[in-house]
Amino acid sequence: MTTSVLTPQSQSDLDASIQAKITSMIDDLVDSLPDPKQLTSEERRGIIARYSAVLEGNFIYWMTAAYLAVQAEEARPHLIENLYEEVRDAHPAMLRRFAIAAHAFPGDADAFAVNEDLTKVRVFLGRLSGVQSLVTMAFFEGFIQRFMGYLAELATAQGSTDMEYTDVHGICDIAHTQGLFEALSAEMAINPLDPADDLYEGVYLLRALLQTIVFGNANKLEN
Repeated sequence: MTTSVLTPQSQSDLDASIQAKITSMIDDLVDSLPDPKQLTSEERRGIIARYSAVLEGNFIYWMTAAYLAVQAEEARPHLIENLYEEVRDAHPAMLRRFAIAAHAFPGDADAFAVNEDLTKVRVFLGRLSGVQSLVTMAFFEGFIQRFMGYLAELATAQGSTDMEYTDVHGICDIAHTQGLFEALSAEMAINPLDPADDLYEGVYLLRALLQTIVFGNANKLEN
């Protein structure tokens, strides 16, 4: 039995390959977003409400799951920093204010619309796979940073002037995304994923959830 050891160069190449794939997937998802000017008020409200129904009560749980999953000590500070900001600055409360100001506080229909895809993401992250969790969260942070301007445009069209949530996340998530990729590199070096497992399994599940947030239950992209 032989053990594969990544050299610094091969690790660097792998890191670059993963980042390139994640960036491409984010680009595809962003490019698929409907033109806000072509949406009705109810369609805009639905996107904001479904987003809020998912993020307010789940992001801290997701990031905590990733923290519990990792084995590399070098990975943990990146996750703790993210969690610290979420709790210290009360980002869930910030998001709730954003949704209310846009007249898009989620109701039962919004929560039920995302329930199936959200459950799949929760269960997946509960498996506590360090590498897969970090890839998933890096994808999420990278998308959210790109999505904030779009979300703010929807809220503005709904008559809102409260953009603290989108302003904060449009800036801080750039550093968070890079930090997660650095954490991923450290985790892969000491706790590599079983070759039989799909590195992007959680990314596909989370992408499906994000598509449900934007489109309802239609127009899902293929893997």
